[in-house]
Amino acid sequence: MDDDRITVAQAAERWLAYYVPTTRSVKNVSMAAQRVRDYVQPYFGDRALHELRSDDVRGHRLWLEKQGLAPRTVRHLMADVRCLFNWAVENEYLVKSPFPRRVMPRIQETAPDRLTDAEVAAVIRIPEPHAFYVRFALGTGMRWGELCRAQAHHVEGGMIVVAKTKSSRLRRVPLSDALLRELRQRIGRLVPYSEQSPSVFARFVRHHSGVTRFHVHQLRHTFACRWIESGGSLPALQQILGHASIVTTQHYARLSDEHVKREAERITEALGDR
Repeated sequence: MDDDRITVAQAAERWLAYYVPTTRSVKNVSMAAQRVRDYVQPYFGDRALHELRSDDVRGHRLWLEKQGLAPRTVRHLMADVRCLFNWAVENEYLVKSPFPRRVMPRIQETAPDRLTDAEVAAVIRIPEPHAFYVRFALGTGMRWGELCRAQAHHVEGGMIVVAKTKSSRLRRVPLSDALLRELRQRIGRLVPYSEQSPSVFARFVRHHSGVTRFHVHQLRHTFACRWIESGGSLPALQQILGHASIVTTQHYARLSDEHVKREAERITEALGDR
């Protein structure tokens, strides 16, 4: 095939066949294929790859937004298009990527979706052994899949070893004395749930705690926010959570309203003594 005549659809097919499976998880491979099928091919289709210009990419963003997609979703979809074009440059299908600067939609900053102190107290009061699963997640910040794969023999010293992580990097998460004592009393799998069933556990927690907005990932967010609010460092939190970039970890540097209010009250009291 003449590379000068390769279409976007043909390039995407090769990208999915060779690049994506060697760089992404099975789940993300499937997601990339779905994005190409639903959003790349319908817009670019049989356009010649080398004929694309920056305005074609800008037009793609406008087209995606007209589909009623959320800005964050549009950003994810366009990130895949950028990756596709960079791959095409690397493989000499393109001399230069047509992907322009400042085309990504801005995402409105939001506070981490964490549990309040009152909600933490409520979810910890659910029946055992589910309350232990909550304490385990709140005490380590581990992802649901990591919790479900955790075994009692993964506890080494005062830490738990986390393997098969999202980043494929082995990491060690420190444990509090109380959680360490509890883990040492257990054998086998620590959270005997399926990795694909966080919603089942979440329904149980919502039913028994009354926290109707609960979802499993809130436990990770809550761990991270509490770490920062207690004076923990961002680099250490990055290592514990397994983030590839500290930019991701910085999202948790925004303190909760409750914490800010307590700090304001403390400062006001201190100034009142003068």
